[in-house]
Amino acid sequence: MTDEEILAEFRAAGALLEGHFILSSGLRSPRYLQCARVLMDGARAERLARALAGKLPVTLRESIDAVVSPAMGGVIVGHEMGRALGKPAMFVERPEGSFQLRRGFSLKPGEKVLMVEDVVTTGLSSREAIAAIGEAGGEVVAEAALVDRSGGNADLGVPFYPLIRIDVPTYDASDLPEELAKIPAVKPGSRAAE
Repeated sequence: MTDEEILAEFRAAGALLEGHFILSSGLRSPRYLQCARVLMDGARAERLARALAGKLPVTLRESIDAVVSPAMGGVIVGHEMGRALGKPAMFVERPEGSFQLRRGFSLKPGEKVLMVEDVVTTGLSSREAIAAIGEAGGEVVAEAALVDRSGGNADLGVPFYPLIRIDVPTYDASDLPEELAKIPAVKPGSRAAE
């Protein structure tokens, strides 16, 4: 898929939003990609995951034992990546603030894991999930995500394969451009209630 075809999928799903958004990192942005909306159509989710799987080097695809994603945002794309790669898919969740495998999910010591996210902005959640996977015995060999909106600055400690890179400006809440400061801020996504 080309970048324009990928963006067309987001637009068709009403998943490319404009306004004043508070990101999970605390930064502010005039645009937000609501991956849950683009993934709610099973056929679209499958197309995007297959395109993302196709970006991984063959040797990497062959070395992966399992796909793990962070709940909530990564669950659907992680499941679809597991299906595209023919590998089991599971997720880590934060029952009490830090990620952990639950629900009977487990990794054998040294099992090779592909970590899959919906969107990477600062990489903080990814690094936390990667640490949890390591604590559970897995070895994260790479990360894949639908969207890299870090400006290429996310250091995940492993090779990173995004389907698309989108450079959207982000701002500290205390340093907003005038036009953004005039719009009420909205906190979308899985951490909206936090």
